[in-house]
Amino acid sequence: MKVRVDQELCIACGLCIDNVPEVFEWGAEGTSVAKVDMVPGELEQAVREAAADCPTEAIMVEE
Repeated sequence: MKVRVDQELCIACGLCIDNVPEVFEWGAEGTSVAKVDMVPGELEQAVREAAADCPTEAIMVEE
């Protein structure tokens, strides 16, 4: 699966980075970005949870 962070919606709370640092990191704009093109299978559930927990629904998961 693929994941991306909508930069217009991200408020830089860091929750996704704290929960799945293998997939998310701080970007140049000070907001979260996905650092992988494809999410490794063993991290898919954690990324889905991060998307569900995002307070602004900025994390977009593409199956």
